[in-house]
Amino acid sequence: MSGSVEVRQFLLRYEGADGGSTSLSGGVPAQRGPSEGQRVSDDQVRRARLAVAAGALDVEDCVQLLEMLGLSPGDDGQAPVQR
Repeated sequence: MSGSVEVRQFLLRYEGADGGSTSLSGGVPAQRGPSEGQRVSDDQVRRARLAVAAGALDVEDCVQLLEMLGLSPGDDGQAPVQR
C-alpha cells in the first residue's frame, strides 16, 4: 500500500491524536441479542475504519470506502452506522 502514511493521517483526523490501539486481533464479536439493539460501538467503528484503511490504495480510495460503508462522520460528528 503506497499511501499508508496518508491514509493513517486521514484517519487520525477522525480518531484524535492517539489513534487508539492499532491491533485488529480483538476476535469476532458475539452476536447481539434482541435487548441490545443495533447500536455500533465506538470501538467497532474505529476497528472498521482501520480495516478499511489497511485495504485502501490511497486517501481518495479510503474516503470513498468509508463513505460507502457509513463509517465517515457526518455533520454531527457521528458515523451513519451509529445512528
